[in-house]
Amino acid sequence: MPVIAVANPKGGAGKSTTTLVLATTLARQGASVTILDCDRNQPIAGWRGGDSQNPVVVDSATDEETFKTKLDAHRTSKQFVFVDLEGTASRLMSRALFRAHLVIIPIQASPTDAELAARAIHLIKDEGDAFDKVIPYRVLFTRTSPVITTKLEKAILAQLNGGEIPQFRNHLNERAAFKSMFFHQLDLEELDENEVNGLPKARENAMALTEELITLVMEKEKAA
Repeated sequence: MPVIAVANPKGGAGKSTTTLVLATTLARQGASVTILDCDRNQPIAGWRGGDSQNPVVVDSATDEETFKTKLDAHRTSKQFVFVDLEGTASRLMSRALFRAHLVIIPIQASPTDAELAARAIHLIKDEGDAFDKVIPYRVLFTRTSPVITTKLEKAILAQLNGGEIPQFRNHLNERAAFKSMFFHQLDLEELDENEVNGLPKARENAMALTEELITLVMEKEKAA
């Protein structure tokens, strides 16, 4: 089953938010989903400690030695396995990238994020070259305005397009609901519309991005 790694060397780029939004949305739609929380801070493991009834499974006790065994076990029983990676390059990251069917690289529209995303892309390509394998990846813009595209965002998009860097068509917008998921330890469907601003739009955004992810994964499976 598809293994989706979420990676970027920069902290705060939106790795854990991206992972949680996509995984819980898929699980809410009926898919069986596991998240391997490989971030040392374990933000998603903390979320799972709340009252959410979302069926997504979070496995946080994962290190370099146990990663392959755990990944193989989850892949045999789940339809999707997400790997939320820590920022620094490591043997664990190398193992995750090698086994990924798709790597998502979240970035905010900033020069620093773009620069470090380029490092992530080089790491992915180096890992693929080492094993004579093409590792598919997509850049995902996070915390963007759903209404206005800033000049800086346009400039970074132009650079990515010029370098023929593959990107998600949908962005993960800046929404209070995505932060509220961590605060209340609930999924988007469980949050209260009376307490969280813009929740319906956040749900629409999450669904559109999740549907795009499913399409990408299906296309890659057919190609394989």
